[in-house]
Amino acid sequence: MKFLPTQLILFLRNKPDRRNLKLLFRFLLILFILVLVFTVIFHLLMLREGQQHTWITGFYWTLTVMSTLGFGDITFHSDAGRFFSIVVLLSGMVLLLILFPFTFINFFYSPWMKAQEQAQVPRELPEGTSGHVVLTRYGSVTEALIKKLDRFQYPYVVLVPDLAEGLRLRELGVNVMLGDFDDPETYRSVRAEKAALVATTSTDVINTNVAFTVRGLSSEVQIISTCNFEASEDILKLAGSNHVLRLGEIMGLFLARRASGGDACAHVIGKFKELQIAEATVAGSPLVGLSLRETKLREKVGVSVVGVWERGKFRAAQPDTHITQTTVLVLAGSEAQIEKYNKAFQVERHMNSPVVIVGGGRVGRATGKALEARKLDYRIVEKAPERVKNDARYILGDAAELDILKQAGIDTSPCVIITTHDDDINVYLTIYCRRLRPDIQVITRSTLERNLATMHRAGADFVMSYASMGANTIFNLLKRSDILMVAEGLNLLKVKVPKQLAGRTIAHSSIRQETGSTVIAIRTGETTHINPDPAMVLPAEAEIILIGTVEAENKFFSMYGAR
Repeated sequence: MKFLPTQLILFLRNKPDRRNLKLLFRFLLILFILVLVFTVIFHLLMLREGQQHTWITGFYWTLTVMSTLGFGDITFHSDAGRFFSIVVLLSGMVLLLILFPFTFINFFYSPWMKAQEQAQVPRELPEGTSGHVVLTRYGSVTEALIKKLDRFQYPYVVLVPDLAEGLRLRELGVNVMLGDFDDPETYRSVRAEKAALVATTSTDVINTNVAFTVRGLSSEVQIISTCNFEASEDILKLAGSNHVLRLGEIMGLFLARRASGGDACAHVIGKFKELQIAEATVAGSPLVGLSLRETKLREKVGVSVVGVWERGKFRAAQPDTHITQTTVLVLAGSEAQIEKYNKAFQVERHMNSPVVIVGGGRVGRATGKALEARKLDYRIVEKAPERVKNDARYILGDAAELDILKQAGIDTSPCVIITTHDDDINVYLTIYCRRLRPDIQVITRSTLERNLATMHRAGADFVMSYASMGANTIFNLLKRSDILMVAEGLNLLKVKVPKQLAGRTIAHSSIRQETGSTVIAIRTGETTHINPDPAMVLPAEAEIILIGTVEAENKFFSMYGAR
């Protein structure tokens, strides 16, 4: 019943519904007048036959005959009366059994049900709503972003122009609001001027329209737009976007960074003020074969190894963790310390064969550019002729054919990067390449988060989720001061020192052993102590910066209280 006023308002607000309601009332009025006329005629015919009945009885007889109930307790004895009964019966069959149900359903019941549905998908947010995230399309990136917003209790709403889509998303538990993307009233209703962020992830044309419309209402709100084509980037900025994300190019950069270039360099993947987080492949370096304790990286260059990636799985660093050719170290340190690491462990590159890129779409081309920036040679295999450029590095053909892969150099290549947008094809090609070359590094793109585990089982060394990458990028642009997502499932957190740990040293706190999170910095006032000594005491009013997986983060907060 609490939705009844809203449903009535929505029902009466619609002009066609109001018109239908008037038609229904007119029909009911005609029906009522007809019943009265039949009642009068009933009395006249009964008096002619010498029978007397009350007006209530006449009304009762008319309704029983018209509704075809016909109890038979009151009957005519003359042919005129029987003929009149037939007329009343046929009129009732047409009006009550055919026209009335049709009119009622068409002019009242269906619009009423529609009003009920519309009440479930609101057209306006409460007046005091603020600090929320407004999303304009529900796709793979938005779905992954919503999971992160829910995890950190960040309010959001997804705009939908279609009621059916709104009802579908509502059934999935998504917060939605009905409104047209090009209508300024939609953004007034969604309280866009008070939002923390408006993120539009549709086509470039729609994104431009959204950004321009929102910017016309507010000059302060932060607008993030995704962009598919380079030519659209400047237009989106002119329309009012604060950040324009070319997710294909960002994905290509991430994939290329994962490729083993043979130089064992560390590449920065995230920054938290003075603190930098970097990933370093170790293949060909003197670190291979050692345990983390034996490397003495902290003593030699000052960086701290906070974890390692092994075939796509992150593990917290332990002194006995063994380093292999496929290990990727996750390092924490200052800019100077990361540079010192690269000077100490960078090796001369020995790559005689190009990296093989499967797929010449936006992501594949961006991966090639990123590899070229690292001065690594590559070959792109693409079966669509319109995507193949007049470049010796492009090979026209199907990567599922052995001859094409051999032409690209699969036999001697150190790495193959699979970049198509079809996850099923990517699983197939991952298995195929792993079967052809058990020793090759296989990096695979996954469009959907749910396929990450499947890609790893297929033999991929690393899998990058397009949805997760896009969601992380947008989430980090919220500029929350306490969270930074640096990689797939790897977060950097800033929290106040828990009361249970205040006054204890880092070593005695056992944070790493008990939660899997690692303390990589302590901030007291304006001073940040990067990679603090384990004997350093945790001050009561200080903030600690942790790095760890989502599971480690949840375990930390379950032990020491919510954020």
